[in-house]
Amino acid sequence: MMKKNVFVGIGIAVAALLSLGVWLYSGSGSAYYYTQIDNSRIAEGKLRDGVIDMQGGMSYSYTLPAYNEKGVEKEITFGASRELREEAFLKLTVSPVRGVVEWSEVQYEELPEAVQERYAAGAQ
Repeated sequence: MMKKNVFVGIGIAVAALLSLGVWLYSGSGSAYYYTQIDNSRIAEGKLRDGVIDMQGGMSYSYTLPAYNEKGVEKEITFGASRELREEAFLKLTVSPVRGVVEWSEVQYEELPEAVQERYAAGAQ
């Protein structure tokens, strides 16, 4: 009887860990952040131990201030395969484990009001 309880407990723990892993990897729990491209803050494939690190196959790396829908700032790094349009606004999908999993260009009018206020005030 004791062995059966141990195996059931281990099975439940493994199932819980697998479920958590799938949830995190799927992008559930992702947050949206908004940023504006500043090409003076771009980095091309950095050397790491003699090998060019292209951040997951991306040739360019951006580290920019970004804002959530409430206007709270966070510095975020993400990759792009090309240099992006100067001053373009982006919506970033940020996963808790994987970081930026997707980005798309948006118009100023599509930014949440709190984010618009940050850019209107000259915050970048």
